[in-house]
Order: sequence, then C-alpha cells, then structure tokens
Amino acid sequence: MARSSGRGGVPPAGRRLVAASAVLALGAVTACGGDGGGDPDTLSLWIMEGTNPDAASYAAELGAAFEERTGVGLDVQFIQWADAHDRITTAMAGGELPDVAEIGTTWAPEFGAAGALADLAPRIEADGLGEDLLPGLYDAGTVDGATYGMPWYAGVRALLYRADVFAEHDLRPPTTWEELREVGLALREAEPEMIPFPVAGGSEYGLDPFIWGAGGEIAEPDGDGGWRATVNEPEAVEGIAFYTSLATEHGLSVAAAETWLETDQLESFQNGEAAMVINGNWTVTTLVESDPGWAERIGVVPIPGPEGGLSPSFVGGSLLGDFQSADPDLAWELISLMTQGEFAGRWAESSGYFPGRQSLVEEVRAAGEPLVAPFARQMLEAGASLPVTDRYGTIQGEQLLPRMLQSILSGEATVREAADEAAAAMDETFAG
Repeated sequence: MARSSGRGGVPPAGRRLVAASAVLALGAVTACGGDGGGDPDTLSLWIMEGTNPDAASYAAELGAAFEERTGVGLDVQFIQWADAHDRITTAMAGGELPDVAEIGTTWAPEFGAAGALADLAPRIEADGLGEDLLPGLYDAGTVDGATYGMPWYAGVRALLYRADVFAEHDLRPPTTWEELREVGLALREAEPEMIPFPVAGGSEYGLDPFIWGAGGEIAEPDGDGGWRATVNEPEAVEGIAFYTSLATEHGLSVAAAETWLETDQLESFQNGEAAMVINGNWTVTTLVESDPGWAERIGVVPIPGPEGGLSPSFVGGSLLGDFQSADPDLAWELISLMTQGEFAGRWAESSGYFPGRQSLVEEVRAAGEPLVAPFARQMLEAGASLPVTDRYGTIQGEQLLPRMLQSILSGEATVREAADEAAAAMDETFAG
C-alpha cells in the first residue's frame, strides 16, 4: 500500500500493530501545541502506529528518559497512518494539536504553509546538525529556507532479486538498463512460470528511478515561485519509455500488474511468482521474519543506471514536527532525543528503517551486510526527493503518474500522449 500522502510512500512493512487506541500517559493530561494551552508539566507526542513492532516499550523508555532529562512528563499517542492527515487537519481547526508529531515527508510543505509547524532551521543550524542529515529527508521538509520537519527515520527502494534462481541459471544481477532487460529475458526463458520483472501500474515509486536515471525530472520550480511539470520532457519520456517497454515490448511483466500497487508486487515476490522487484529496505525484514529461509533466497543491489552507476531512488520516511508548541524549547529537546543517539538507533533497528543521519547510514554501508548495505549505498549515493511543494501531495492523491502508467501499459495511449496528458493535469494542480 503506497501511502503517497503519508510517510512519503514508505508503507508499514506489514508489521503487527500496537493497539489502535493505545495512549501511554507518562505524565498528566495531554498538552496542546498550537493553542498555547495545556499542562506545562506534560508534553504531547503523536506517533504513527504499525511502523515499529516494539513501539510501546520504546515510547515508555523515551518518556522516562525525557522526564529524567527535563522533569516534564510525556503523553504519547499512537494514531493510524490512514487517519493521521485528517486528524491533524481537524486538530489544527480545533486548536488541539500535539506539541510534537510524526509527519510524512509530503505533509511538511502543506502544514508548514498553513502555519501549523514551527521552523526548525535555526535550531538545526545552532546545533550543527544540518550537514549530517540525509538530504532526501532534509530537503523534503525544507521550503524557502524554512525547515518544517526534522528527519527521524528513512527508507529507500532498491532492486530485490531471487538469488537462488539467479545462481541456478548462472545469472548476475544487472548493473545497467540493458542488463536488466537481458537478464529479464533470460529469466523468461529459463523460468516460464515466473514473472521476470512486474511493472506495477498502481505505484509511481518503481517508475521514478527511470525518470531520474535518464536525466529527467517529475517537476521543477518555474522561476516565479511556483512549479511546472517536466514529466513530458525528452529525458523523462526516455525513462518512462524504457520502464514501460519491459512490459509492453519485452513481456517481462503480466497484464494483471497494470493495476498492482507496490504491496501487490511484493506479494508476487513473496509468493515465488516474481524474480525481480523494486521495493524498500523495510520489506527485507518482513520477508525474513515471515520465513527465515528468505535470507538465503534473496539478493539486493542498487537500481542500475542506464550505462552503469546508479539510478536515483526516492528517499521516504518520517519527520518530526513542532506543531507550534507552547514550549518550543521542550519540543526541540524531545525532537533531539528521538533523532540523535540511542533512541534514533533503537527506532531504526527495531523498525527496519534507517536513521535520518548520514553518519549512521554510512556505518551501515561500511558494515557490508548483504541484505542491508546495498540499500544504504542506494540512499547515500543515489537518494532523491519528490517535488517539495504542498501541491505535490494533491498530485499524488489524484494518482496522476499511476494513471499515466496504466494508460501506457494498457495500450490506451502512447508514452508521449500519456506523458503530455499527465503534465497538463499536473500543471493545473500546480496552478491551483
């Protein structure tokens, strides 16, 4: 389930959920953020449920550490990703915002423009943190010099493949686009019951690397304070054409995949149907936890570039935002505690994501764990951001790029026709 309006397209990895209504009252009553009211002895925090299977104990220990450090209690509430955007919007209208909350990367520009989020840029600069924050997350929360969210945890997509099937047929993972096509054709011949490379028409996140890899962009600033679509410019069209041709010309996908979401694609891999998929680092943990034998059956490599190197991949994840807390110093103290040191590392380790700090991700890359290090390399060497504008969340909600993909895959439109139509619709949204 690609939650495009949530945490920047990073799903909860199918992990078990903590109780839907769980509230850890580690202080007194819930404090309010933007209304300037609430109990000064308690700070309120909203965290999305489902990302971390150990979230309850994490929150309890976080609260204890925060109270020991500040003398202030912490009220932690877990809320559903699916409900979070509307819940925050309703809380904005009613003056019942938390002091601090986890937010998806695509929400930061929207809530920042609405005045709900404090600008954290001065605090990040004062603490000397900027250079160590992952650019993909940091950039996603920064608009016109104001930073509306501190990077907390991150995910990125790379190429997962069936290492056991590749070994059986003496195949190597691809390092160029041509090799991706050729190994897919070899798999189609050697394993006729498998899908070499399903092209999921319901998700843009498998497409983005090919747009960026070809040198294209989805959209860019128009020079007048707005944005314009570039998905129909030559480089972007080249990337779209290659990606969709794997299905339409070379038969590496199946017709059913025209409407698949990212979760459907992963399910095909987990069921033994697909040989290669582009999916996230969080899914490896899910696969291995479901069946430890997966550790011997899968391999991971970064997404190859057209002639070598890497194609960029979207860095999604979550930010922590200060919703105009009545005590911004305490809010920043909490954000710092969660994004640095022990608590940043613990959340990343137990959730299967990466910390939002480059230095910590570099340690993962250097460790060389074969199912983790390739994702770290992808993130550090070829991580990318979606257009940083509050209008892009609307574009994702309208499913403009998936609709473009589906029209190409179904044969209803040529690549050029579909790209032009998508660009026109995007420009309407950018224009308001």
